[in-house]
Amino acid sequence: MSTRSGNGSPIFELIVVFLIVLVAQFVTGLFGMVSGLFVLSPPISNDPWTIITSVYAHNGIGHLVSNSVALVLFGWPIARATTRIRFHAFFLVTGAIAGVSQVLVMSGIMSVAGIGGSAPGVLGASGAVFALLGYLIAGNRVSSGFASVIEVPRWVTYLVFFALAVIVTLTTLAPGVALIAHFTGFLVGLLAGRARVLRTESSTRPDQPTI
Repeated sequence: MSTRSGNGSPIFELIVVFLIVLVAQFVTGLFGMVSGLFVLSPPISNDPWTIITSVYAHNGIGHLVSNSVALVLFGWPIARATTRIRFHAFFLVTGAIAGVSQVLVMSGIMSVAGIGGSAPGVLGASGAVFALLGYLIAGNRVSSGFASVIEVPRWVTYLVFFALAVIVTLTTLAPGVALIAHFTGFLVGLLAGRARVLRTESSTRPDQPTI
């Protein structure tokens, strides 16, 4: 089933899920259960379901609104050019990868630095949203056309992607921001966009959006 009807339903569906999860966070918070249900924290094996639930959870209304706005801006063109199932799968998988990377890398840094305690937990859709941005940049018609005309070694492409991910990530530098998740999500999105993993056969139709 394609989302090219113009309603952008995956975007609306995700925002509804965000709101439902936020309400669930508030309710479970009354019983002190938020961390175990919605915050991805080390060791991940203790609460493995948080790999999924943390992608849709947020640290308040402001956090939800900012991610929702970015979701609409970056996700709408992609949602119109792929299927609903692929879009949701991409969002969940990239968000989970970003969250797990944040926890594992921070745990490793703290271990190497000899810092006691556990790495901070992470929640939010930012990693997945950054993946959508990366996909939009690398998977659009202009980027694909440029890449087909100018041949560059694959390692150069990866190096450019890495540098671009660093630059974009640093623009979000602020206390409490999961920079590693942002970096990972954006980089994975760039690579996925380069591979056009969300492209469907009907994406080449002249009357439909192309990414």
